[in-house]
Amino acid sequence: MQILHSKIYGQEKSGTPLLVFHGLFGMLDNWGSFGKEMGEFFPVHLIDLRNHGKSFHSEEMSHDDLAHDITHYMAHHGIEKANLLGHSLGGKAVMQFAIKYPMKVEKLIVVDIGPKAYPPHHQGIMKALESVDFEKVNSRQEVEEVLHQFIPEKSVIQFLTKNLYWKDDKKLDWRFNLKTLSEKYSEFVSNAIKYGVFAGETLFIAGAKSNYILPQDEFQIRQQFPNSSIVKIENAGHWVQAENPKDFNGVVKDFIEHKFVS
Repeated sequence: MQILHSKIYGQEKSGTPLLVFHGLFGMLDNWGSFGKEMGEFFPVHLIDLRNHGKSFHSEEMSHDDLAHDITHYMAHHGIEKANLLGHSLGGKAVMQFAIKYPMKVEKLIVVDIGPKAYPPHHQGIMKALESVDFEKVNSRQEVEEVLHQFIPEKSVIQFLTKNLYWKDDKKLDWRFNLKTLSEKYSEFVSNAIKYGVFAGETLFIAGAKSNYILPQDEFQIRQQFPNSSIVKIENAGHWVQAENPKDFNGVVKDFIEHKFVS
């Protein structure tokens, strides 16, 4: 059994641990500032999803696979019950987990994603990533130049190139498993999570400038997560935690510490 890679803050703190899962092409390092701040109050586990960061690579990538990984991680670390937070793809993972293993979840936080199926919308990024030939590029700048031919947003390029690392043979490569993420894309993006109900306390956090959670999605959200609230964070798009960390962190902390009012 392979266990997801993680970094833990606030291990000496008491209380229910918070497990945090990043989105597609992300890694736990994207949540470092959040982990440090929240780790002042309770234990925080920042976790790399399979096929991302320093976690294991696999040819399988379904929502069920991601949920099983969380089960194994909790068992490995002796965690009986946790608060779970997932952003985007990580949000799909924690929703599926909460529905399958509700007794293991204290509170659920889902960031800028719904339980529905989404149309494919990363084709441009996939094409850009697959266009990088690591036999020919010898620096991060050269990789950025290739990506810029397909991706105009500098912030997206910077986000993706955080995944670059030097292999033992002195060649650059991606930390994520691009082959599986490309081949299994429809299994984890273009599929809804399996139907079921999680009756525990749930908070959906949306970026006010994002279109991932729309007003018409609220009916499905309430069906599967009847004890849920939806909060919009102002001045933030899809990467809510990075674009308005002050408001985001405050909402998360208040929800976990029972101060949150919907």
